[in-house]
This record gives sequence, C-alpha cells and structure tokens, in this order.
Amino acid sequence: MANKRKTDEIVPAEESDLLLIRPLGAGQEVGRSCIMLEFKGKKIMLDCGIHPGLSGMDALPYVDLIEADEIDLLFISHFHLDHCGALPWFLMKTSFRGRCFMTHATKAIYRWMLSDYIKISNISTEQMLYTEADLEASMEKIETINFHEERDVMGVRFWAYNAGHVLGAAMFMIEIAGVKILYTGDFSRQEDRHLMAAEIPTMKPDVLITESTYGTHIHEKREDRENRFTSLVQKIVTQGGRCLIPVFALGRAQELLLILDEYWSQNPELQDIPIYYASSLAKKCMAVYQTYINAMNDKIRRQIAVNNPFVFRHISNLKGIDHFEDIGPCVVMASPGMMQSGLSRELFETWCTDSKNGVIIAGYCVEGTLAKTILSEPEEITTLSGQKLPLNMSVDYISFSAHTDYQQTSEFIRLLKPAHVVLVHGEQNEMSRLKSALQREYESDPNTNICFHNPRNTHAVELHFRGEKTAKVMGSLAATKPEPGNKLSGILVKRGFKYHLLSASDISKYTDMTISMVTQRQSISWTGSLNTLKLLLDRVGGPGTVEIVEPDKKIRAFNCIDVIVEGKIIIMEWQATPVNDMFADSVLSCIMQTEMGGTNLKGSTTGGKPDKTHFKECLIETFQDIFGEHSVPKLFKGDILPVTVSGKKAEVNLETLAVTCPDDESLRQIVNTAVTKLYQALVHIT
Repeated sequence: MANKRKTDEIVPAEESDLLLIRPLGAGQEVGRSCIMLEFKGKKIMLDCGIHPGLSGMDALPYVDLIEADEIDLLFISHFHLDHCGALPWFLMKTSFRGRCFMTHATKAIYRWMLSDYIKISNISTEQMLYTEADLEASMEKIETINFHEERDVMGVRFWAYNAGHVLGAAMFMIEIAGVKILYTGDFSRQEDRHLMAAEIPTMKPDVLITESTYGTHIHEKREDRENRFTSLVQKIVTQGGRCLIPVFALGRAQELLLILDEYWSQNPELQDIPIYYASSLAKKCMAVYQTYINAMNDKIRRQIAVNNPFVFRHISNLKGIDHFEDIGPCVVMASPGMMQSGLSRELFETWCTDSKNGVIIAGYCVEGTLAKTILSEPEEITTLSGQKLPLNMSVDYISFSAHTDYQQTSEFIRLLKPAHVVLVHGEQNEMSRLKSALQREYESDPNTNICFHNPRNTHAVELHFRGEKTAKVMGSLAATKPEPGNKLSGILVKRGFKYHLLSASDISKYTDMTISMVTQRQSISWTGSLNTLKLLLDRVGGPGTVEIVEPDKKIRAFNCIDVIVEGKIIIMEWQATPVNDMFADSVLSCIMQTEMGGTNLKGSTTGGKPDKTHFKECLIETFQDIFGEHSVPKLFKGDILPVTVSGKKAEVNLETLAVTCPDDESLRQIVNTAVTKLYQALVHIT
C-alpha cells in the first residue's frame, strides 16, 4: 500500500512538503560552490568552495545564513578549489557535526591541492582561513564512497556517478522521502585523452541541479582544439619565445601534458626545446594519477599494460623559479591556473613585456582574476608589487575546460527529463542565456514539462512535493492497542521519517492515503459438476472448506474464493492477498481436475504416484519460496517434514500427506494447500 509523491506547481502548500534549494555560492556566479538542500527536516550541503578572485573570509560562501550544527550531510563533488577550498575551515572552524563524503580519488588529491593553495596564497597569515595543521586534521572527518555504492544516513539515501571533468569527480543522487535530487557538480559528457565521459544515471531525478558554466556556447571538436593548441605552442617556441600555460596542479594539466608529450615525440625538431611542469605537487600528483588508473577511460587502462602514459619522455619537473634557468625558448606549465599568485604569476610578470613570448589560457577564468583580465588584451598590467608593465606578449584562449557545453547539457536534460532543473555555477549573463535557450527548446516539445530556475546567491528555489507515504499491515486491523498477551497490530504508516500505528478506519483522517482492495476474477470454460468440485475441495482443505451459497450455482471455498457457474463458464472471484492467491491456485487446480475427470471420490487420485524423493525435494523448495529459506531443514530423516513460520510449527506426513499444526489453523490450511497442490501437479506429470 503506497502513495508515491507527485510534483505539481498547483499543489497547495499545506498539502505538500517544501523542498528548498538555496545557493550560498555559485548562484549566478562561478566560484565558491555551495548549495543547501532542505527537505523533510534534513539539511544537506553540496560542495564547500572558495572564490578564486577573492581572499580570506571574503572568499567563503554565504555560510553566515546557516547554522553549521544543523547540517546533516556534506557532499564534495571534486577537488577543485571552487568546490572544496573552504572545506578545512568548515570542518575545523565551525560547529558542523554532520558527515562529509567524497570519492577516494577526490580525498587523495584534496589533501595535496589544498596544501599547495596554502603555500602559494599571496595573503598574510592573519587572513588565511586555515593552516596546514587544520587541513591535516580535516582528513579524519572525511568519509569516502565508491561510485554506485548506495549509502543510507538517517533515512537519506545517496550514491555517486562518474562525472568526467577531473579524476574522481562525482555526481551525487540524493533521495529524501522518495524525492530524488541529482547534483552534477562540474561534469563533462565528452571523453578526452584520459577521462571517461560523465555517466547517464539509470534512475531519473525529480530535480536536476546542474552547472551552467559555458551557457549557450558549443565547444569546438577535440581534434581541432588540440591541433590549434600544438600549432600555437610550436609557433611561439620556434620564434624564440617562452610559452606560458597557466594550469591548476591537477585536472586539465594532465590532459595538456599527454598532448604535448605526444606532439614532441612526433616532431624531433622540437625535442631540444624543454617543457617544464612547474608545480611543487608534480610528483605527488603523478603518483595519485598512477594509483587511480582504473578510474580513467579504456584507452589509458589499455596503455598502462604496455607503459605508463604518465611517465613523460619530454617533460621535466620544475620545483620553483629558483631552479629555473631562463635561457632560450621553452614551454612552462605553471600553477595556479588563473594567475592570481604563485609561479604562473611570477613568470607572466617576467615575460609579459617581450612580444616573442606568449601565454595560452587553457581553461575557464573567473571574473576578477588576472587570467580573465588579460583576455581583453589591455595595454598594460599591474604586478603584485603595484608596478605597471606593458603587455606585449601574445594572449590566446583555447578552452580545454572539461565542462558541458549547450549541446551536452541539453542532451543530458532530455535523457533524464526531470520536472525541475536548477542552474548553478555560471556567470549571470551566461546562465540567463542558457535558461532562455532551454526554455525555448522545451516549450516546443509537447512530451516534456520542465521548469527551469536560476537562483541568485542566498535566494531559495521553493518546490512543493507530495512526500512519499507507505503503509504496512501489522497483525489484525481490528485494533491498534495490544490486548493482554497479544502483539501490537494495525497499519504502520511511514510519512517522511516518522512512523505511526493506525487502525484502518483512521488512515484517511491522518493522510490522503486510501485503502484499495483489488478483486481478482478468472473465467474458465467448464462442463464439470459443482457437487464434484465441492467434494474434492473438502478433501483438499478438510471438512467445512466449502460453503454452499446457491445450490448448483455458487459456492465459497476457504472462506475467501467465490466460485460461480454461468452456463458453460465457471468464474472464480476473490480479493487479492498473498494467502488468498494461494487458495485460488488450489481451487483452480481442483476445477481443472474435475474438468479432466481425474478424481475418484472415494479418496484416491488417478494417474501414477509421484516419486517420493522427488516429491520431498520439490516440497522443500516450495516451502522455501513461500516462507523463506530457513522455514524447512535442508536435510532430515523419516517421513515427517517440519515447517516453521514466525515461531509456529507445522508438520507434513510425506506418506499420508496429512498436515498438523496445533498453534495456527490458518497456517495448517496454507501448508495443506501447498502440499496438495504440488502432489496433484506431480500426479498429472506422472
């Protein structure tokens, strides 16, 4: 008995349960992703990032709007700073006492990414949100989850799908009281050189919370993008220049390293020009990537059997600028990716005045960062020390960012068909354009009815759902109070996360659920005798099994199956329950026997007698199917087969087929029916 929730915009609030989706970050912006879900008294945080263009407390999500100790669960989608950069602060500096989950690869890389962030942040110690010690201590508070592994915490079910994007990135499906919410985080539906494409969930969500980073843009083909990238790198270095590629230590850096190493191998004339991977995390990063090869695509897994693709032949590690001899042309991949500080910023300020040099921005840039600023090609830039320098080096943008474009996002929505789509993680204009384009696309589709939302930070999307309600019959429906010596009985109703025991008459007063009875009806062509059928049923179930309702017209068997004769048709009617269905099978078997003329009313059944051993084995399997594996012993001696159901015992004499059960007459009848039905079936086969 279940009443599944339905989403409906016109459902009155008092009859519904309210789902709140409130961005504390990434609401009409890119950076500091942090989405709050509130439903059925549960509070869940999705990601806890920092804003790359801000520092100190200003970089945090708007967490002052929530009480940290009220949050039950926190999910981290992947290791990029705009999704996990505030996590050590939140775990160690607030009153949060809930549970935090991420994938194994994300946890491994999170440790090194944030350690690097602490080292390269160009702010005073007083402004730092947390220390290396805080980061280390936060590791103990993070739990890991495998892809597709289902967990249940306080009634909230959740599991993770592969999101592509970067190693270990996950989309989380969260189910609360029957309502399913899918949070994609950052995801990509395009396989690249080392990562698989994001999975399509097998279970469709009611609400999809998805990124909108690239709005209505459509990515160029991967092969075209790679050719343009390698050609540009070659042009810069062959004219004697330095090529700077700002990257984050992990993520797109590994994709670019694979491309450059292959290109240098194919072009011997370039092999005297060095390529440097300038990150203090380089070796640690490579160790993580080599550990999680199985989380990558088939191409990488096949290649690892021959040689490790992450052991590069033409790329050297550069620990820092102190170890760098700036002589002649070279390619340097340096972190961080948006050049706010660190080695990429230092090299840019050193090289920006020379027109032979070039910088290639290979990923998405957030407003307020230097990488975003130079894309508009200003005449000069301001150094970290405040000095003005002319910008003479070439600036190019080639997107290797593993985010979905418009086609991928639209296809993903079309496959899942959620009732609601909430757009996050996108600049205001890009997000608005994406929302308008999706609305136009789906307005013309009569088969879909999707509502699109693009909330600003701190503004909640309010959705009304009919919460899932289930009910289970316990014992007798007659009473909800236990009589002396009797167990509690009635209907156990689950509404959200609360349980109540009700009588059948109260269920409609308590909830909008109703009790429905299903009547089964079966018609069989028949020329037999109703009296013959009655005698056979009495023999199967014992005296009193059959009640004559109308002579030669209608009988009732087992007090639940009506058998009606209408001309040359016999009709069976009964209310569907597991027990009644079993009785109906027995009645049907007897009807078929009388139709075949196979019954001797003196007590013997025509046909051959079934093999005793075979009958015993079949009977054991039958009882295991009906009552469970432990209801009968797998091995026993003699002709008496014991059957145990809910502590009550019955015995079957395999020689005489007699069934005894002193504690429960209804159990005796069920066991007797099963024995008789099986025996008759084997007789017919014989």
